[in-house]
Amino acid sequence: MAIVSKVLVIGGSGYIGKYIVEASVKNGHQTYALLREQTFSQPHIQDYFLRLGVHLIHRFIPSEYGMDVSRARVNAIGPAKSLFEAKMVIRQAIEKERIPFTIVCSNYFARICIPYLFQYDIQSSTMDHAIIFGDGTSKAIFSMEEDIATYTMKTINDPRTINKIVHIRPDGNIYSSNQLLSLWENKIGNTVSCKYITEEQLLKDIQDESDALNKLILAVAYSSFVKGDQTNFDLEPSIDVEATKLYPEVKHTTVDEYLDHLAATSSCNTN
Repeated sequence: MAIVSKVLVIGGSGYIGKYIVEASVKNGHQTYALLREQTFSQPHIQDYFLRLGVHLIHRFIPSEYGMDVSRARVNAIGPAKSLFEAKMVIRQAIEKERIPFTIVCSNYFARICIPYLFQYDIQSSTMDHAIIFGDGTSKAIFSMEEDIATYTMKTINDPRTINKIVHIRPDGNIYSSNQLLSLWENKIGNTVSCKYITEEQLLKDIQDESDALNKLILAVAYSSFVKGDQTNFDLEPSIDVEATKLYPEVKHTTVDEYLDHLAATSSCNTN
């Protein structure tokens, strides 16, 4: 029987935070959510969490979800480098104080990245067009948000994850941009219009981009899809563990299965 604990989710109303909160409640943990002041004041947010039985706390600290910043910061540029370094400051402070920790590196959220085929202008994106950064051969990792939440909850009270970095790296969810695009084209039986952006052009686009969010997205894309910072290193047993190896009983959704769902949905919308 799983041990019930008190779980504090920092940024519980954020994109991945909501999945983590729900997974914590479903696992029977006494769950608390830390929220930003402006988020805390929104009645629908408060109502949603109160219905789940979540205790709300007014405060905010940055989250760690994403790629392994200790490795990715080496090649990072611009706002991505600043973001990664800020996360490293928190990591180092925790380690300095000898506070037991578990860091979860989830890499890309499938629902955010895959349906837009790497286009960062989501408002005007469709799956009949793709943008490929670099030569399209660097591999990235894509996991469903529910699976990320499930694996995260599994680490609670697991002594194997204490003072470790837990990498969510399902074998069936590691793809290069070219591979992912080819898989999608096979699903829909059609060719997708594709634009390749060279490393040099991407660096220029990052420099010229005026929108802060787009600038950050492009800088992270440079790290992931040009430098391969999600997959260009081997896990070290002294500091790293892999989620699917620790918890083989979890049935995660593969990219292939998710694309089947997207293809079926796209077909329904067309007909």
